[in-house]
Amino acid sequence: MTGSAVSLAGVGKDYKHFTLDDVSLELPQGSIMGFIGANGAGKSTTIRILMGLIHQDRGTVRVLDNEMPAGQVAAKREIGYVSDDMRLYPGASIAWHMSFIASIFPSWDAAYAAELVKRFDLTPEPRIKGLSHGQRVKAALLLVLARRPRLLVLDEPTTGLDPIARQEVLGALIEVLADERRTVLFSSQNTMDVEQISDRITFIDRGRIVASDDKENYLDRWRRVRFEIPEGATVSAIPGMLDLRGSGRINVVTVPDFTDATLPLLQATGASVIAVEPMSLEEIFLCTVKNRREGVLA
Repeated sequence: MTGSAVSLAGVGKDYKHFTLDDVSLELPQGSIMGFIGANGAGKSTTIRILMGLIHQDRGTVRVLDNEMPAGQVAAKREIGYVSDDMRLYPGASIAWHMSFIASIFPSWDAAYAAELVKRFDLTPEPRIKGLSHGQRVKAALLLVLARRPRLLVLDEPTTGLDPIARQEVLGALIEVLADERRTVLFSSQNTMDVEQISDRITFIDRGRIVASDDKENYLDRWRRVRFEIPEGATVSAIPGMLDLRGSGRINVVTVPDFTDATLPLLQATGASVIAVEPMSLEEIFLCTVKNRREGVLA
């Protein structure tokens, strides 16, 4: 057993109008990684490759110590996969689906499934077609989680949910994941969803990984600094600082690697610091993508 549940190295996939290029990614066992990118960034393509649903043109993929796609049969026995386009049988009940999955997977935990029914506030008897979208998402999660998979892959599971239903689904999922150490890859374009549930974050844009780190490292390092300059003075670009903006004497700069030396560096230009503000994960993501596209960030 290796230390990584998922390992991608130099993975690429070529389409007519899109290229997944040199994707390298490590998902340590027991971690929850948020995989963030806009629509068309390459999230679902990456996930389909690691699931063996499509084959990479280059690079290597290992999932739960299985080389993909050759080892996908063994890997999939221990993967729970939920996507935004996952469909259950509309004319069948949750109870029927539970029985069906239990007949396929020996790892099915009936007692745990019954517990999840209560936690997710579901009723097993109604047919799927009579459930709300949020209830159907919870049902799909139930069917996956009750198998006790070693790896949980969630591809945009909250897409299309209204804010209340999204919070219900995320709250239930967070509660379940707190019970035991699971390995999870959570793909989403909604940074708030990812921020609630993940301990590691990876950004992808235009088919390339642009950043990957522990969530707390992002939140600890990135700062927005507001400062005032003397009347008539100007502040040019400062090394290590991004997106300098000004309105008269008041200026704002984004700092991707804030340290004890940052403020003295600003003050040396004659600036008076007004405030140092933390940044949200969404702001960090947008700033990272913008500056990578402009070639400012390597």
